[in-house]
Amino acid sequence: MNYLSTKAKALTPYVAGLQPQEPGWIKLNTNENPYPPSPKVVDAIKNADISSLGLYPDGDSTALKEAIAADLGLAPDNIFCGNGSDEVLALAYQAFFSGKDNVLTPDISYGFYPVWGSMYDVGLKTVPVDEDFSVNPDDYRDAKGVVIANPNAPTSLALNLGQVELILRQNPNGVVLIDEAYIDFAKVESAVALLGMYENLLVVRTFSKSHSLAGMRIGYAIGQPKLIEALRLVRDSFNSYPLDMLAQTAAIAAIKDKAYLMETIAGVKDIRDKTIPRLQEMGYHVMPSQTNFLLIKTPAAGELYNHFLGNKILARYWNKPRLNDCLRVTIGTREDMEVFLQCVQAIALATRKKQR
Repeated sequence: MNYLSTKAKALTPYVAGLQPQEPGWIKLNTNENPYPPSPKVVDAIKNADISSLGLYPDGDSTALKEAIAADLGLAPDNIFCGNGSDEVLALAYQAFFSGKDNVLTPDISYGFYPVWGSMYDVGLKTVPVDEDFSVNPDDYRDAKGVVIANPNAPTSLALNLGQVELILRQNPNGVVLIDEAYIDFAKVESAVALLGMYENLLVVRTFSKSHSLAGMRIGYAIGQPKLIEALRLVRDSFNSYPLDMLAQTAAIAAIKDKAYLMETIAGVKDIRDKTIPRLQEMGYHVMPSQTNFLLIKTPAAGELYNHFLGNKILARYWNKPRLNDCLRVTIGTREDMEVFLQCVQAIALATRKKQR
């Protein structure tokens, strides 16, 4: 007997990157940070009051909201915290898009967006990105909602602040959700700068990428109080205690160590910007990245992916239209990227020998 609901039967779940359990792999497939968390995070967890784990955490993450607000120059009622940005995004889909049609999102973007669209009965419409994979703001007009990752994944490209504002102006009747998971690695300004001018703007961020806390699952939204209250309404109809005490403790410590954050972001960007020309010298087309990953375009993407697997290197490959000639590679440590580049060089040399 099939016990699944009609909705569950119709779902096509998001497929995350491989998470190998055995040692020895170079993991460049899930956009994690190659640096460890701030030493202040480690100290904060070590010194946490473990006896309080017997109690429920602060469901509103009050101290964390205050820390985020202070860092951004905002008020705590502009902030909403959740169990990773994925949970925050899912709650936003329920609060602002469920049951609505004409909610627009790029056809090449974060793979979870259409899953939530199906899960929460959203009339999600995908808008084709341009041939160069860029998002054209003119394509987003008169929608009942807009969802855009900026910088976008897996393309690694970003809209500037003026382009984001144009999308906001063109869509006054729906929430414009800007997913800024990778904003700390970008050259463009955050959409948070527009918050005071647009009541329909919701910005979502994560501690997983730039703060090296993917294992703690900490995300947050930034918006006008009415939007934040709507997220609280949906959250409290689902899970009143989304962030555990240790996660809140770790996130507060991470925010306070701004120097470490800037140092590690600079390190990732330096490795990224030194890797790109080396790949280009080998004949590969690499998108101009504003993230902590690279999108490499090559007709041999599938072969390259399998070659990496054979050498215990994990990258991300999608065997589907518009992306089947692309490979996404997370920026790892300098040592990891050197091994990765040597592997690419080896297959490039082997290819040249075959062509002779």
